[in-house]
Amino acid sequence: MGFYRGDNLREVSTMTPDLSSKEPARSSSLGATISRNIVASLARVAAVGLVALVLPAYLTHHLPIVTYSAWVLILQLGAYVSYLDLGIQTGVSKFVAEYEARGDEVGAGRYASAGLILMILAGMLGVLLTFVLAWQVPRLFSAMPGNLYPDVRISVLLVGCSLSLSLVCAVYSAVFLGLQRFAIPMTISIVNRASYAAIVLAVVALHGNLAAMGIAVAAVNVVTGLLQVIAWRKKASNIRISIGLMDVRILETVVRYCSLQSILTAAMLCITGLDITIVGHYDYVQTAYYSIATLPTSFVLLIISSMVNPLMPASSAMSAQRSPSEMGDFLAKITRYSTVILLLTGLPLMVCGFPILRLWVGPVYAVHTLQYLRVLVFANVIRNLCAPYATMICATGRQGAAAISAVSEAVVNLGSSIYLASRFGAIGVALGTVLGSLVGVSLHFAISMHLTHETFAISRSRLFVKGLLRPAIVAIPSLVLLPLWWSTSQVALSPRMVIVWSLSTLVLAWLGGVSRKERSELMHFSRKRLVAVSGAD
Repeated sequence: MGFYRGDNLREVSTMTPDLSSKEPARSSSLGATISRNIVASLARVAAVGLVALVLPAYLTHHLPIVTYSAWVLILQLGAYVSYLDLGIQTGVSKFVAEYEARGDEVGAGRYASAGLILMILAGMLGVLLTFVLAWQVPRLFSAMPGNLYPDVRISVLLVGCSLSLSLVCAVYSAVFLGLQRFAIPMTISIVNRASYAAIVLAVVALHGNLAAMGIAVAAVNVVTGLLQVIAWRKKASNIRISIGLMDVRILETVVRYCSLQSILTAAMLCITGLDITIVGHYDYVQTAYYSIATLPTSFVLLIISSMVNPLMPASSAMSAQRSPSEMGDFLAKITRYSTVILLLTGLPLMVCGFPILRLWVGPVYAVHTLQYLRVLVFANVIRNLCAPYATMICATGRQGAAAISAVSEAVVNLGSSIYLASRFGAIGVALGTVLGSLVGVSLHFAISMHLTHETFAISRSRLFVKGLLRPAIVAIPSLVLLPLWWSTSQVALSPRMVIVWSLSTLVLAWLGGVSRKERSELMHFSRKRLVAVSGAD
């Protein structure tokens, strides 16, 4: 955040001893920690991806389209409670990381306790929001069949209130994130997703209604929320969390940090959280198809977030020890990796979208969903090109510099989505996302990066060329074949051509996306992991 870095942080920076002789060991330890956390995050992505693959495939074949559309909207309305986090979890993990790095467990506990107080308030607000949304269901979705309203209202109340409790419990997971021990919260998240999928499948198989599905999901949310508290008591209770530890000064510090973070959270709500609701309001019959298109897109975003989220606590700790030029070099490398992964996960969904959808949810859904999928994947690849930068400036307390970009993208996204939806239906919402993403990335380079140059000493042109343009060569085979795969809803590429496209894309990613030194480092790390796994076996 631009106006607050913390007096204690500056104090520690001036007292940091010369670590030049320990630089290789420090870099190795940091790299190993980040790598472990990325692996833990990717394990969660695999679980979430499996649920996203299995559950919609089953539900779309066993629920009428109007009922599946209603279920999607129930989850969407309940998820609005999660946005009331307002950056509190991020703030807790940031401050815990900083204070733990200097060995101050008491200070870390006071910041975590301040986060608990704020989360309790957020949870209470979440319950109130849930009741309002449940009350307004008929007005929000007038085209929904009237016989679904009672069950939808019950499910919204159950899901929303259970997620309000989850908000409070998220503070305990934030402690693990700050300690850079991602495995524990990621494991709990995997348990949540697996339990959610299993219980919803069971309810639908037993011909339960929407209210029964809502009860099942609420139970899962409550149980996994409590698991976070139990995990903290057993594994991280040295970081004390108690309302009795409240310190007004620290509470004000966390509120100041979260005040700008909440702007970014509100912007994210407008960018990614309202699309399905807008479609449900203006074009209800397309809600099910549009929601299916968002799932593969969300999977791509989960992969990227799994890469960049471990950067939050790591960057917080690094900011007190590394020079601006080192931070800039680190940003360029992570941006390059992130861009390669974005393209490798997004391009297959665009090039081979129809056969993937047909195999997954059937030909009817595939035909209606394909246009939304392509547009949304393109939009989210663009808007996440600066995800590493946005994450690292939040970690270093400079998120105020990103506010202009985030707010502008939110305004353009929401405004154009509503206008275009009223004119063209669901496809207008997807096009609004494209317009917003272009604005967001452009303003990051034009304004935000200029304001944070003293934190990340790297020129914008160098970051653009090394971080974005160089790995963009991965897209060359897809662009060459664009007339074949974009023109119709039926797949136009032969199996042989798909193989050639896949291999050429991967070769470009390996040879052009990363440097020779980075290839050597990746291979060395892979060998070490294989040796470690073999030794464990």
